[in-house]
Amino acid sequence: MREKQILYKFNNYRNLKGIKFLLGSGLAFSLMSVCVKAIGGRIPVSELVFARAFISLIMTRLLLFKNNINPWGYQKKLLLLRGILGTLALFCIFKALTILPIATATVIQYIYPTFTVICAYFILNEYIFKRIIYSIIIGWVGIILVSQPEWTSNTDIKETVIVIIIAITGALLTSLAYICVRKLSAKEHPLVIIYYFPLVSIPFSIPLLINNFVFPNGIEWICILGIGLFTQIGQVCITEGLRVIPAGQATSLNYSQVIFSSIWGIFIFKEAISITVYLGGICVLISTIISMSAIKSSQA
Repeated sequence: MREKQILYKFNNYRNLKGIKFLLGSGLAFSLMSVCVKAIGGRIPVSELVFARAFISLIMTRLLLFKNNINPWGYQKKLLLLRGILGTLALFCIFKALTILPIATATVIQYIYPTFTVICAYFILNEYIFKRIIYSIIIGWVGIILVSQPEWTSNTDIKETVIVIIIAITGALLTSLAYICVRKLSAKEHPLVIIYYFPLVSIPFSIPLLINNFVFPNGIEWICILGIGLFTQIGQVCITEGLRVIPAGQATSLNYSQVIFSSIWGIFIFKEAISITVYLGGICVLISTIISMSAIKSSQA
């Protein structure tokens, strides 16, 4: 009986630690989105991806060297696949952020927990708790509500469709990348998993920069540094979170980024938020709360 209580407390501690990491990643990624949005589309997406990867490569390599960790890992094919999926997802996310309001782009991108739960069920054999299903359904309702103003305010329906498809594609690629992270985290160090992201992003971005490079000026330098720094923090937090929390539950919890991004959109970019966006945000918040309750009880 005592051993069972100790195990219960240990699991609760692990879950609480995982929740803190995932909330931290949500905050960091929302600040990354602020930096991308602040640049305003003047600098090409490929240049932003390259800058983000270059900063991450330096920071991660230093940490690997400091901790005497082999940077190449043991599951190289899966590590490379994670890097490819993450790079393609980043292109989609950055493109959506340059066109859509920050809250709308973030919410649409956060359909990825739906994809992740389905993929985790088939690929990782993770059990889907009923509460997680409810949280995802409520999250989808929130996504529909938040997206609605874009259909009514944008006269170019074709452009709207294309941008939303880009955001949804980014969500799908993100879910597959997180499935790889969950699979890799059993054997690979978090820094090794993160290291392969810029290793793929840099060579992927360089050909796209040859004829499209734009030299940053003024505040853009700070924003670019912010993209690299906040993304690095977000990657570390989410990788640590996925080590202790099942992928489907963890990515549902990451809806918190939507709340943070909505706040930045209001106070920094003065973006008008309609009643449907507010209702959508409430649905997303409820989804996060349900997900957190499922995480706390999943290993009881």
